[in-house]
Parts: sequence; structure tokens; C-alpha cells
Amino acid sequence: SQAAKMKLKHNINPILLQFINFIVLVYSLVTYIPWYILSGSKQAIAKAKQVKARPVNNKPGGAYRSVNSLHCLASVLYPGCDTLDKVFKYAKTKYKDKKLLGTREILKEEDEIQPSGKVFKKVILGKYTWLSYEDVYIKAVNFGNGLAVLGQQPKTNIAIFCETRAEWMIAAQACFMCNYQLVTLYATLGGPAIVHGLNETEVTTIITSKELMQTKLKEIVSQVPLLRHIITVDGKPTTWSEFPKGVIVHTMASVQAMGAKADTGNKQPSRPVPSDIAVIMYTSGSTGIPKGVMISHCNIIAGITGMAERIPNLGEKDIYIGYLPLAHVLELSAELVCLSHGCRIGYSSPQTLADQSSKIKKGSKGDVTTLKPTLMAAVPEIMDRIYKNVMNKVNEMTSFQRNLFILAYNYKMEQISKGYTTPLCDSLIFRKVRMLLGGKIRVLLCGGAPLSAATQRFMNICFCCPVGQGYGLTESAGAGTITEVWDYTTGRVGAPLVCCEIKLMNWEEGGYYNTDKPYPRGEILIGGQNVTVGYYKNEARTKQDFTVDENGQRWLHTGDIGEFHHDGCLKIIDRKKDLVKLQAGEYVSLGKVEAALKNLPLVDNICAYASSFHSYVIGFVVPNQKELAELARKKGFKGTWEEICNSPEMEKEVLKVLAEAAVAANLEKFEIPVKIRLSPDPWTPETGLVTDAFKLKRKELTAFYQPDIERMYGTNVK
Repeated sequence: SQAAKMKLKHNINPILLQFINFIVLVYSLVTYIPWYILSGSKQAIAKAKQVKARPVNNKPGGAYRSVNSLHCLASVLYPGCDTLDKVFKYAKTKYKDKKLLGTREILKEEDEIQPSGKVFKKVILGKYTWLSYEDVYIKAVNFGNGLAVLGQQPKTNIAIFCETRAEWMIAAQACFMCNYQLVTLYATLGGPAIVHGLNETEVTTIITSKELMQTKLKEIVSQVPLLRHIITVDGKPTTWSEFPKGVIVHTMASVQAMGAKADTGNKQPSRPVPSDIAVIMYTSGSTGIPKGVMISHCNIIAGITGMAERIPNLGEKDIYIGYLPLAHVLELSAELVCLSHGCRIGYSSPQTLADQSSKIKKGSKGDVTTLKPTLMAAVPEIMDRIYKNVMNKVNEMTSFQRNLFILAYNYKMEQISKGYTTPLCDSLIFRKVRMLLGGKIRVLLCGGAPLSAATQRFMNICFCCPVGQGYGLTESAGAGTITEVWDYTTGRVGAPLVCCEIKLMNWEEGGYYNTDKPYPRGEILIGGQNVTVGYYKNEARTKQDFTVDENGQRWLHTGDIGEFHHDGCLKIIDRKKDLVKLQAGEYVSLGKVEAALKNLPLVDNICAYASSFHSYVIGFVVPNQKELAELARKKGFKGTWEEICNSPEMEKEVLKVLAEAAVAANLEKFEIPVKIRLSPDPWTPETGLVTDAFKLKRKELTAFYQPDIERMYGTNVK
């Protein structure tokens, strides 16, 4: 079984193991009946086995809908609230004095010099200070009015280029109220991509932070001729002389002050209608230059309506930690879901998230420890990192501790696969691991890229909460599917949300058909109110990716390949762009190869590469420094980190490890990488080799490693 494959290996004496298994069996039998009566798990097990979505007709390729929206797709969160300004006004009236947005105060900043001579900035942070729903509403109204004083007109574009923080959400709400079209750009985008987004949308005003203004905007501002106003959210920046003439720098507070003084009494503000554009969101561009996706008010509202339905008992007791980029549809949707349901949102960043995070001074508390969130969203890259860090710590334990942890882990895995819970293991063994995320997480939402079964199961076990895997695109306003909290299967992304329907279209080249048995397979098409308007100033690409059927239903062609299981849940099995035909005619799914090898302790990241002019797969690997250094020591190889990574001898050793894992993961012989390049430097969004959600940018990686590709194939490659 899949559970058996994911179990951890121990080295316990077989006779002792038999005795332990007998004790566990007796314990399970004694506690089963009271647990079954008291825990309510009977209903959870029944729910997990239920059919979650059905096709609307019996034709091949018929659309699947959630059983909760078979006859009518959901599109509105609250009656009459059909635009985002109305949703916020409703929430403000309902939750007036309740806390909404929280930020930690910086008590102290200091430079810490590392043994290598590098200087790391460290911070000591205080408590969270909170703004209520009413506070945020007033700040947003004033900011919107202040922008109007600066000359911002309804239905015109305004850009936000800023880290995830309370001011980002306040600015966004101001734009939604005044019907300004918010252009979002990732804080880690490179210069040319920022220039492209700002010039394509013809913005005259950009909202940013002091740091991003100094580090990113300063260099490119002369290439954006229409820019007139820069608004910094965190106080007055230091001026510089080389700033172009005609550009004025304001603080957010000064714009809000202008807005508070402005006489808007006799002027009726221009409110949006549902079809108006709320956001032009530039995608992270894993497949080339970023494209601006036009998302309307009704697109976002339909999407968050679908998402909210999958989170049980969502409400005022919940605390959400916001640290992913708000320019990413996953984070923006998650925060809007929370804002509309009375939850608190505490802001963080990847550098200050946990006690061990890079910016947190040793001995002081990270954000999760202080905030103790109940809800959290994560991309697989972050979950994979947590998984590897915990497993490395387990390997460093004493033999007794390690075996105890492994026995508890394997026991809980067995119980979870049957739908049972393990309160004793949770409180005795996994409590410490659970505290890494604050100890109160009740739902972890994962999206942005596929999550491996091993990591998902690890998070279920060690953090004692369901991991909801979601599937959606910027082009579908982030909505598509999310697994239900009582569905503990792995590798699937759940049933369609109540706001949309999903059908599978034949893809002949890849050999996927919606008549396939036992499961229909094909390219995933998403239909519903959440499907966006299209790409900004890119009619040709819009026509390619979006279609409208005879009923007027809008469909997004995702390029992902999926299969529907008998209970109506979707599994992503391939991607059109990831499929490469080798010289001998076999098709290799690069994503499948990477997924099989990415969770090895030795591998921090991997990109598989194949060329139709050759008969084998190659790969670029970012090795785990600790694991590779240990392997080099065992093999008697001495040298610096760069020398280890550049050594053909070490490449061969790593290849052996990869080949063993590939065989264990049932990869075909032609799918196993034959040659690799070890990269001494990690791939971060700043390098331009991965997106903000840490998805591989294949085009950029191919260009970066072109000399290595030629070396590994022994020729010039197309």
C-alpha cells in the first residue's frame, strides 16, 4: 500500500518489536470504543468515503460539479454583496470593533557578523499591534480619497509593488472602493519585468516601500516615462539627487491626510459594478515574460465563495498568518476569505516566520510562536523545507529517541489511513514539532505547485491537522479545487469548488482521453464565474487560453493534465509543457521525474531536462550542503563547497543515489537522469531561476545551464 511505502525505517530488535506491536494492539482495542463514541470520527470517516463531485451528464468529457452545487454554481458570498467594496462594508458593519490586521513592532535591529565575514541583519520583534475592521475601513476610505486628490481617475490603473503587510491590504481596499484597477507586481521580480508591467499598464502612480524603492525602483524609474507619483507605505524615504524630474514622492500617511481633508460631500464616488476590473495581476512567469491577468470583482468574489465553503467553522476565532506574496493569487484570495469572515490576519515574512528563521535573533521569538495562528497557507517548497529540517533533526537523535519517534510516526500513519485519530501520540510525541508552527494550526492550505505524498503525510502526522491541497491558477482567480479536511488521501487536489465546474478534454499527442478506464483523463478545463476576463493587451493569448461555449459559459484551458477518480476528486498527472518526446519516441514528463527525486535528503531542488535530439534525460541539482558534505567525507573527497559540486566523481555518487530513488519510485529506465550538474548556489526568486512560488522557470534554467547541457549531451543542443 501507499502508506507502507511512506513508513520510516527503524532498527529495533524483531522480538522487542513484536512485544511493542502487541502493546499497541491492546491499547488500540481498549481505547477504540470510547474514542469512536466521543470523537465524532464516525461522521468524518463516513464523509471521507462520500462522493464529492459528479458529472452533470453521462457524456464523455461532461463537466464535474461539487455535489453541493450540482444544479447551480455559487457566485456570491453574501446576498447583495456583488463587488469587493460591498463585501468589506458588510464585514466592517458586522465585525466593527474586532481585530483585523496585525503587525509586530520592531524593538531592535542589529548586524550579526558570520564566521565567513558576511553580515546578516537580525531583528528582535515585540507583540502584534492590531487595527480593527473600523480602523482599516477609515484608513482605506481616506487613502482612496487622497489618491483622487492626486488625480487618480476611476477605471484607471495604479500599481502596487510592495512586500506583504497591512498597508498592502489597506491600499487594495481603497482601490476596490474607488474603482481603481490595482496592478500587482511581485516584490522579487527583476528590473525588465517590472518595467514591462509598469509601462504596459501605463500607470502614473506606484505604491511601494522604502526598501524596494531604494533597491529596485531607483534603478528603473527613468525607464517608466509616465510615472508621476511614488507613495511609500512606511514613512519618508531618504531623498536622492538623481531622481527624475516630475516624479513626486509621498508617504501613505500624507496621502491619507489629504483624503481626510478632501471635501467629497457633494461628489458621488464612482462605485464599481461586478464586471469591472479589480486587479491586473502579473503572473510570476514560469513560462516567459509575465502576463497581466485581468480579474474582475465578480471573478474574485466567486473564487473566495468557493474557497470559504471548504474551510469548516471559519470565523472570528480564527487567526491567519500572512507571509506569502500578496501579489500571488493564493495569498490575496486567502486573506480576502479571512477578511470577509471576521478572522484576524497577522503579518509575517519568510525571514521572520519561525524561531529559526534567518532574520530572527537567536533566543527571540518568530512570528508563529507569538501569533499562534489557526490557519496558514504554504507553497510546497516551504513544506518540503520543514519536512527536511525535522527529518534531519530526527536523524541526529539518540537511537532510542529516533526509534520512538519512528514507531509513533508509523503507527499514526496506519491510523490516519483508516480515518482514525491518535490523541496520545499527538500530545506526547508530536507536540514539540507542532509548536514549530505555533501549536494551534487546525488547517494548512497548500497551493501553487504539486505537493509530494510524503511531505503531505508528514505534515498530517507531525502537525496533527489536515493539509488541504488546492489547485487553481491566476487565470481562474485562484479557484479550482481544494481537498476536504476529512479527506486524508494523498496526491489528489480534491473536488471542484462550489463556484466552478471542471471537464477533461482529450489530448491526443499525450495519449490522454476522457474515455480512458478506470479514470477519465485529459486537459483540465475550468468553467464558472471565477474564470477571469483574459490577458491585459494580449488578445491573441486570451483567445488561445479562454473559450466560451454555446451556453455562454467561459472556460479556461489550463494546460494541466488530470484524471477524475470515482468519488469526483481530481488528480494532476501531467502538464502539456512538461512533456518531452525523446529521440526514440518515448514521452518523458519532467515534472514526474522531479517529483520522484525532490524529497531525497540529498536534494534541495532539481530540474530535469530532456531534448528530442537525444535519447536520455539529464538534470540540474541543488544539493543539500550538509548531506553532500557528509557523502564527500565518506568517499574521502576533500575540497571547498564549489570543488565538491564541480567534481565529476561527486556527480557520479549523487547519480547513484538518484538512480536508487528513481527505481524505488517506479520510474521507467528512460525517465532516470543519466547525467547531472551539481549547483553550488541555491535557486531563489532573486536569481530569476524560480518564481515567487518557487516553481521552476524552465526557460531561464535552460539558458543558465546551456554550457552544462552541451557538456552533458556532448554536442550543441537546440
